[in-house]
Amino acid sequence: MQHFDSEFNTLNYIIAQSKRVLLFAHSRPDPDTVGANLALFEYIKNCGKHVDIACFDAFPDNLRVLGEADFFHPDQLNLSSYDAVIACDSVDRGFEKIISKFSEKQVIVLIDHHPDITLASDLRIIDPLYSSSAELTYNFLVSVNAKITKSLATVLLMGILFDTGGFQHSNVSSQVMEIASALMKRGAPLAKISQVIFAKKNITALRLWGKAFDKARFNEKNGMLVTAITKKDALECGAAVEDIYQVASILSTVPDAKFSLVLSERDEDTLRASLRSTEEKQTDVSAIAHQFGGGGHRLASGFEIRGRLIETTTGWKVE
Repeated sequence: MQHFDSEFNTLNYIIAQSKRVLLFAHSRPDPDTVGANLALFEYIKNCGKHVDIACFDAFPDNLRVLGEADFFHPDQLNLSSYDAVIACDSVDRGFEKIISKFSEKQVIVLIDHHPDITLASDLRIIDPLYSSSAELTYNFLVSVNAKITKSLATVLLMGILFDTGGFQHSNVSSQVMEIASALMKRGAPLAKISQVIFAKKNITALRLWGKAFDKARFNEKNGMLVTAITKKDALECGAAVEDIYQVASILSTVPDAKFSLVLSERDEDTLRASLRSTEEKQTDVSAIAHQFGGGGHRLASGFEIRGRLIETTTGWKVE
């Protein structure tokens, strides 16, 4: 695991020398990209700089009780007006679509914990051994002696808690637990955060979960437990497709399953695949994701492909 002492100093210098900073969160933002970017937003704003957060999707409504900021679509912003651009937890999930729009005069910083990132930048703070981008962001803020306020601690713990599956994934280290303890001492409400991102589900989301579980099919040949959710399913339940993000993790715990696969329709011609496994099953789902141009970690990966779901008598096919 890298410590990034030199890189953190460089990042702080970049922020100090910039008048305008752009942060970038990944598409379909989850609590980690939201938490890491909100923490950086608060710190950079307190440094007296103008800072905006760009994202191809809106700020998640369900997370507003924990922290909030405006998420601007890149088309709403004058991208050439920023001195520095920090892509945090978004390097291969949205930022790659607009990086070509920045000039050589603008400093590009990448902060991420996902593997196999090849995008070029002026500063890279990337290590897949970290649990989350929120953990990396916390280490940066501590290294520059930033004041960890209650609001800052809350969004950081939100990101760490989500990407560790409530401290149950294999990426939980003693350092992660020490950071969580430090954030709780700063006022981060663990129980509330856990309820918001894991337990607080409205009836429409639970209906969609039920539909996903009911449609699950087990493949005895490869040990895959798979289900699929269409936009029609979400519409019938009055829910959002994003409400199923925990389903893959739940299915992966079924004893006979080596790994789970959840397919979900997103845009008109885009399918999202979420792959999950557990430590004791020794299945590297990132190897599967790589075959389809995706990535992630050994026990939690994903990819996107073009197409739509067609249900058949034996399962689903992608058309």
